[in-house]
Amino acid sequence: MIESRDIAVWVASAVLAIGIGWSRYAKAKSRNDLVRSFAAMNPEQRKKMISRLNPQMAMEVRQELLERFGILV
Repeated sequence: MIESRDIAVWVASAVLAIGIGWSRYAKAKSRNDLVRSFAAMNPEQRKKMISRLNPQMAMEVRQELLERFGILV
């Protein structure tokens, strides 16, 4: 027998799962947009902009540029 408590737990779980999925999607989309914008820049401007990022993000952007576009920074 399904009670209202069971339904509430399932609804809360679904909302939580949708929120986590949406945040991961938004993070990946923003990172893809960032990498595309760096790929479109000229090399000097790209170096300057990447140097302003925090070290971990800069390393991820460099790896993505190398893997997806073959651009060495």
